[in-house]
Amino acid sequence: MKSFFLTLFLGVSLLASAQDQLPNMVLKNLNGEEVSLQDISKDQLVIVSFWATWCVPCLKELEAVHDVYPDWQAETNVKLYAVSIDDARTVKRVRPLVNGKGWEYEVLLDTNNELKRKVGVAAPPLTLVIKNNKILYRHSGYAPGAEDELYEKLLEFSNQ
Repeated sequence: MKSFFLTLFLGVSLLASAQDQLPNMVLKNLNGEEVSLQDISKDQLVIVSFWATWCVPCLKELEAVHDVYPDWQAETNVKLYAVSIDDARTVKRVRPLVNGKGWEYEVLLDTNNELKRKVGVAAPPLTLVIKNNKILYRHSGYAPGAEDELYEKLLEFSNQ
């Protein structure tokens, strides 16, 4: 019985630690170029925002951040990666939506939802703040004003 609990504890511990790191994966951007997730946050503060074209709160969050993103970049040197979890049926909507909104984010495509599963995205939007591949902050959902909390976290982590 002790070995069962020890095995269970170790399994849960390993799962928890795995979710503290950005998985070592490669995704494609809107131009079809491969982007290694291990390379995006070396010595830089990064926001990874999981979203979908059909997710209204996702669009509201990305639009709210879009309005203040240049200021955030100037103050914290942050870069935002918007990871679309649209599947093969809806991924064709991503580029027109991004172009129509004028978003300056790097958009990555997770059409098979592998990254979504590895990071534990139950439902979008999910926002992560990452530095050196370590997940420092995680926030699910969106309500107006959540971008202010995110900004405070960016300031906190940029001073570390």
